[in-house]
Amino acid sequence: MDINKDVKIEDKKSNLFMESRKKISLTGVVEVLSFDEEKIILNTVLGGLVIKGKKLKMHKLDVQNGDVIIVGNINSCIYSDVEAKKNNEGFLRRLFK
Repeated sequence: MDINKDVKIEDKKSNLFMESRKKISLTGVVEVLSFDEEKIILNTVLGGLVIKGKKLKMHKLDVQNGDVIIVGNINSCIYSDVEAKKNNEGFLRRLFK
């Protein structure tokens, strides 16, 4: 039996705290799909989240508790209702396009 499927959306919590567009503290993170210095894609308990900026770095990643701290020059935070998906397109496929 999967307990997560029985949890209502109202019971799921995810918080985002931004300080001076230089630091984000997130809770409720399920997984980090990809990250580099300009974009971080992750899934929260409430859906996908894309953070864009410059010189982005993850200072804390606690997968067990779902906590993440990101620092850098933050330009945008974009939520989606659906879970973000990993890019399944392989390296060779992109190379021969």
